[in-house]
Amino acid sequence: MTIKLTTQESEKYFHNALCNGLDYISSYGLSLDCSDSEYKAAAGKLKASSTSAVCFEDVLMQMLKDGNIITLIDEECDGEYTKSITMEDVHNRVQKTQLNHLMNMINENDDAETADVILQTVFFEDIIFG
Repeated sequence: MTIKLTTQESEKYFHNALCNGLDYISSYGLSLDCSDSEYKAAAGKLKASSTSAVCFEDVLMQMLKDGNIITLIDEECDGEYTKSITMEDVHNRVQKTQLNHLMNMINENDDAETADVILQTVFFEDIIFG
């Protein structure tokens, strides 16, 4: 079975995964990295166009929308698992998430494990950890 998501759906599910799974993946010795100047520019753009609070994950998504990358840094295995992604990766890879986890996200029955699987699928195109 093949699932085809719209770009908006892919972005929504990836954003949810960032919100629910970034702390989870830190237990694998991974940390998120991005350009400080690109982060500040994206945060400024969001703050200028929003009346509500802007969170870290919102800024990461704006960075990707602006054509920038975000990177998971492997801090324990000599960089073997360091990976960077673009928005194109999000659009192409979220839909490749294991079906049970993808359906949990679609049905809003997701948890940290669902987020972890989506993040790993987008960054690594596979489940490496856990």
